Amino acid sequence: MQLSPETIIWITVAATVAMIVLGGAFIGVTMIVRPKVLLRQRMNQIGVIGDGAATGGSEKAEGRRQKRIQDKIKQLEQNKKKSSGIAAIRLELLQAGLDITVGTYFTISAVVAVFGTLAYLVLGYPPMGAIAVAVIGGFGVPKLVLKMKAGKRQKKFTQNFAEATDLIVRGIRSGLPVNECFNVVAREFEAPLGEEFRLLVEGQNLGMTMDDLLARGIERLPTSEYKFFAIVIQIQRQTGGNLAETLAGLSNVLRERKKMRDKARAMASEATASAAIIGSLPFAVGTLLSVVNPDYLMVLFTRDTGQYMIAGGLFWMTLGSLVMRNMINFKM
Repeated sequence: MQLSPETIIWITVAATVAMIVLGGAFIGVTMIVRPKVLLRQRMNQIGVIGDGAATGGSEKAEGRRQKRIQDKIKQLEQNKKKSSGIAAIRLELLQAGLDITVGTYFTISAVVAVFGTLAYLVLGYPPMGAIAVAVIGGFGVPKLVLKMKAGKRQKKFTQNFAEATDLIVRGIRSGLPVNECFNVVAREFEAPLGEEFRLLVEGQNLGMTMDDLLARGIERLPTSEYKFFAIVIQIQRQTGGNLAETLAGLSNVLRERKKMRDKARAMASEATASAAIIGSLPFAVGTLLSVVNPDYLMVLFTRDTGQYMIAGGLFWMTLGSLVMRNMINFKM
């Protein structure tokens, strides 16, 4: 039975809508539900940080201490939810370390969307896909760049954070004030780690409270390690105790986390290589076919049906790559 052109168009539109719905559902589960589950698990396990700081207190005092830690984590989560719209974009620029305004960001996004759409139309692709290209170029690509830069900056910050904590512990044990220990870290380490501690020192010199400075630091670098550090400092300021021992316990926790992360990455290296090979196979086969028999492959690019098939294939390949990435991506 031969289908009419109208039926083919409706089937294509229905398939496109189904792909968008499935992709949106997957992104929602991956980007929203899963992080919340992980956050609740960390909230239940965060009490381990305070074990090394207990100075002979009763179980009741330790329970109050852990309750304060839980309250601090909930407060951080609530502050994170408040950001939306322009404030969220400004926060993303801050986390990426880019010294540009929100207006400049929107201008760059618009330029990327316009040039991407023009290039798409010049290449002769169906006009129906121009809207998707404009949306991806104007919203998806800039967001992806910001996320990659923020992730790279946070990874660089976390890389030597345990060593910086040990330096603070040695300074406190030798009799230096906490502010001077922060100043030493600011001088000895490169940005963003040294820069962040420099901002802490300068903020204290200007009369700002440590709680406000740490809250602003978490906005710039929302890593779990920095949140642990901020919570330890805030709880110690409220309850007292030996700050050096508390930070020494935190340093041990950070090192164990790094060991577990490296171990998980090593165990997933085989799956990562397999995913890379599977993802590159369609492109490799397409390149070989274009060399051996170009006319056979060019049908996909010269006909509307072939272009729709390419779009669907790219969509499902992207979705499959995201699934494999989340299967081998262990966040701790």
